[in-house]
Formats: sequence, C-alpha cells, structure tokens
Amino acid sequence: MNPPQKTTALSFLTLVLLVGCWNPFAPTEGILEGEASLILTEQRSPDEVLQNFRYAYIYRDSLVYSELFDTSFVFLYFDPDIGGAGGYDYWGRDTELRTTGRLFRAFDHFTLVWNATIATDTSQSGGISLTKTFDLSIGGEFFLSGNAVFDFVSDPEGIWRISRWQDESFF
Repeated sequence: MNPPQKTTALSFLTLVLLVGCWNPFAPTEGILEGEASLILTEQRSPDEVLQNFRYAYIYRDSLVYSELFDTSFVFLYFDPDIGGAGGYDYWGRDTELRTTGRLFRAFDHFTLVWNATIATDTSQSGGISLTKTFDLSIGGEFFLSGNAVFDFVSDPEGIWRISRWQDESFF
C-alpha cells in the first residue's frame, strides 16, 4: 500500500471506530424536549423520590418505579362505581407495580409534570406528607390532572419511599 492509501485507510478506520461507538438513534440520556436534564437520584428526600417517579414515567422504567414504594404502600383512589354515588377503594404495592407495568407497555409516550406543592405536613412520626398538583399525558391521547397526596417514609439508611398515595385526579 502506498502512503496516500495508508492515510485514507487509517482515516476511514478511525471514522468507523468513532461512529461505531455512537448510536444516532439512541435517546440522549436525561435530556427532554428543551427541558433541564432529568437524572436519577438517591431518594434522599421526598422531592428526589418524585423526581425518580417522573423519570420512571417518562422513560417507562418499571425497575426505577418499583424502588419508589415502601413495602407497606397503599394506593387510594375514588371509584365512581362504588355504591351508586362512588367511594374510595385501594390496592397495595404488588397491584400498583403490575398495573403501572402494563400501562408502561401499552403506551409509548408519557409526559408528567409536577406543578405546585399545595400542602406539606411534617407532623407525621418519621414521615412527610406532600400534596402536589400534576399534569399527565398518556400516549398523547389521555390527559389527567389533579392532586396527588403522597406520604413518605425514610428507612434507616436515609432512603425515602412512598408509603401512601391518594389520587385526587380531576375527571
């Protein structure tokens, strides 16, 4: 091989190696349509738990989602079909994880925005309660907004998790 061919071959090989390490179809981690980066946290505060909650929805990550909830977790929601006038019902952690896992598989796109914190209660023994307003778009077809009341507990290592979530969505 003469010198110009060696230079061309070496340049081509370098280009292949550099491009081979980059996937142009992969999403840029943590960057969302013009927003600040969204990164996973260590859940050292209730706000960090909610950041991971949003991350799990946006990236449809059921493993991250499963780490948000305490083993004693209860989801409380209003069911308009109970008793004619409606009433509250609930389910536990296992049902929450199965239900949300199915939701993540059924839709390709979620947008979750936490808005204002409208109430904070730190009087709970060892825990905190936050009421947040939210907007959720599911697949660009379904839209929910309302309030979510979260109770958080911390484990001995200082990791916070959700122990109770009361959904107050507006229908």
